[in-house]
Amino acid sequence: MKKLFLFLLQVAVVPAIAQDIHLSVKAGRYNRSNTLVTYHPVQPLPMGKGWQMEELVGKTKIPVAVQQDADGNFTWMMVGQTVAGAERSYRLYMGKQVGKTALQALVSDTAILLEDGKNRVLQYNTAVVSPPAGSDTVYRRSGFIHPLWAPNGVVLTNIFPNAGHRHHMGIWNPWTHTMFEGKETDFWNVQKKEGKVRYGGLVATDGGNVWCGFKVKQEHVAFPAPGRERIAIEEVMSVRAYKADPSGNHRYWDMTSSFECLGDSGITLMQYRYGGGFGLRTTSYFTDKTSTVLTSEGKTRKDADSTRARWVMVTGNTPKGRVGLLIMNAPDNYDSPEALRVWPENMEGGELMLNYSPTKIKSWRWFHGNVYTLRYRIMVYSGDLSVSEAELAWQDYAYPPEVTLLGH
Repeated sequence: MKKLFLFLLQVAVVPAIAQDIHLSVKAGRYNRSNTLVTYHPVQPLPMGKGWQMEELVGKTKIPVAVQQDADGNFTWMMVGQTVAGAERSYRLYMGKQVGKTALQALVSDTAILLEDGKNRVLQYNTAVVSPPAGSDTVYRRSGFIHPLWAPNGVVLTNIFPNAGHRHHMGIWNPWTHTMFEGKETDFWNVQKKEGKVRYGGLVATDGGNVWCGFKVKQEHVAFPAPGRERIAIEEVMSVRAYKADPSGNHRYWDMTSSFECLGDSGITLMQYRYGGGFGLRTTSYFTDKTSTVLTSEGKTRKDADSTRARWVMVTGNTPKGRVGLLIMNAPDNYDSPEALRVWPENMEGGELMLNYSPTKIKSWRWFHGNVYTLRYRIMVYSGDLSVSEAELAWQDYAYPPEVTLLGH
């Protein structure tokens, strides 16, 4: 009888909790600006598209877009400015199921396209893309992000840029100097025919009114001998793009990669000046004359190479106006804050390649059976971004606001 009473009590209480939840969001030590907030329920809540939210400001209730992910967590944007020490209140409740959503992950035979309404955000290429005519077929490649669009529609990335660097592919993350099963293996410089990275299959996609995204497998393939291949590393890459802020000029997206070495002996990612992490080849509009590089430590393109940075900002001129990227590496990444590889100004007419490389300073040993994770947040923007805005964005990412359950 006691067990039956407890079961009936749970049945009675859980729906009440699940349908009317009051949350407090504390800014903590930092000022906040259009901050992404995530609530991780201690007890699982029902899954579904019917969750809704409102901010409570005195007696006023302001509708807020909220979205639940596959793990049961809820994300929304805390719109506007919130000073350090301030606290804001929200009500999360189950309402009518949401119909058509604003942000979508569109899957085709060749790519996954993330869109926010009529605005394209980024494209991940699942099909093999061929280099320009006359190029070696070794450069054929899948499993990379291009194009990446700024909020005003400008393309920020470039692929197969020139004969000397056909292996530069928008945004990509192959390891360069590794030791796998007793042989040095380069997954980046595909022309060496030692290895490459390719799309390995779709895991999931999702969309809503706060974010859209996808999860895919990538295979880091070694070529131990001509005609032979071996999947050395299996990667699960998750990308999530968020709705632009109220100004329409700033948008965040997150990239998380989890790696597992499939070889029994593991793999050593040896110290080298670039490789892995977050690789970026920017639009050809960005040169040493038309763009700037600035890091969290005040370094520029002249002296940023081989220095550590919590964030790095690239801003430049294009025919459609000024645009840029702010790239942030997570505090829990290996050897964070990661060191940068930044091309000198005299490379290829001043064009820019930039790489967050966690193994630029020291090697990283991966053991079979373990999973290793790297996380990055990127802001794309139209116009300019100030140092203070970049720092606020970093603080939001590294030290998110505290969400507390108040009751029901």
